[in-house]
Amino acid sequence: MSLPTLPTLPTALVPADDLAAARALMDVAFDDFSEHDWDHALGGLHALDHHDGRLVAHASLVLRRLQVGSRWLRCGYVEAVAVHPDRQGTGHGAGVMAALEALAPGYDLLALCASERARSFYEARGWTVWRGPTRVLGPRGVEPTPDEDGAVLVLGGTGLDLDAPITCDWRDGDVW
Repeated sequence: MSLPTLPTLPTALVPADDLAAARALMDVAFDDFSEHDWDHALGGLHALDHHDGRLVAHASLVLRRLQVGSRWLRCGYVEAVAVHPDRQGTGHGAGVMAALEALAPGYDLLALCASERARSFYEARGWTVWRGPTRVLGPRGVEPTPDEDGAVLVLGGTGLDLDAPITCDWRDGDVW
């Protein structure tokens, strides 16, 4: 039985109390979620899952540009995926991801950077590890990001060479 898809809302239409609850959820779910990390989650679409009147899961999708070969891709980049620890393993993470994955046809591909712990969750949903080296187009030109090699996963992008270098656009904080 598949879960119903949750609605998505642009940041500007998410109620302020839900945005505050989502930001607080990041601190509960992660040891090191920074203000830069939260900033990366804003300006796109949010999937919010409530249970018994409280926000228990969140994920967002923001527009980014990724380069593979000579092609710049319109990427829906997944950010700030979190489920409250007391609700993990109950389908809430799958629910927020399904809501974002339903938006894939609007992009060349979806991408995210996963922790080692979360990687199997995404792979089970059909996401594929990008095998090639990761890089960023930074202030000094293209720079390798070897710490992220093997952590970037994609959904879609038919025909792309997963062994080729992949380059993201620059941003403050964690670039991937």
